[in-house]
Amino acid sequence: MKNYLFPVYLVTAVLIVYVTAIQVNLNTSLILFVFSISPILILWMVYRVLTAEVEVTSTFEEKWYEDQ
Repeated sequence: MKNYLFPVYLVTAVLIVYVTAIQVNLNTSLILFVFSISPILILWMVYRVLTAEVEVTSTFEEKWYEDQ
């Protein structure tokens, strides 16, 4: 697994747990805790993805519409 994809997987898993906790009506403090840390997790994910050292070999004009 690539290092820059780990935050995406982790934050997605937290989102699934959060939605599931709401649906099964788990402890309100757990739901509020996950809700309160979610902005921090989102910012961490965005930072890790944007600062990932991935070399892009194509230009915007080449990959604008890939259905062509």
